[in-house]
Amino acid sequence: MLIRLAAAGALLVGAVLVAAYVTAVALRDANDGNRDLRLGGQNGALQWNRASDDATLPEQSPAGVALSAPLPVGSWNRVEFKIDGRDGTMETWLNGTSVPGLLEDGVPTHDIDGQWLNRTWRPALTDLRLGWESYGEGADTLWYDDVAVGTTRAGC
Repeated sequence: MLIRLAAAGALLVGAVLVAAYVTAVALRDANDGNRDLRLGGQNGALQWNRASDDATLPEQSPAGVALSAPLPVGSWNRVEFKIDGRDGTMETWLNGTSVPGLLEDGVPTHDIDGQWLNRTWRPALTDLRLGWESYGEGADTLWYDDVAVGTTRAGC
């Protein structure tokens, strides 16, 4: 069983993230009814979403969204994340910098992880899918390059 997943890759987007929720990375979670853990964006900033209960990281308050980061348009971006199935912690980096709103360290943080910590979550991720899925308006073209998956952070 894979306990820790680290993934990294370069991502180029053609348009600014829209207000509606979109997904760029989906991971099936065997411990959550095979529902997806999704990395994408909402309200113009990067966000994690758990499909089973629609919890978001960060919370979609103005303060929560401000603790995330927009995905720069028209240039390659290094997106990395680490998810630990032992304790449900997660961290996401954009261009080598940890994004505070996308950090789940097990310590409740206002406007970031209130929804996320409403239940115990210990993922067992079974796949990695890349692409664009929009749950409202907005279309985009994404380019992925140099995708790496392992048990330790690849780094920039």
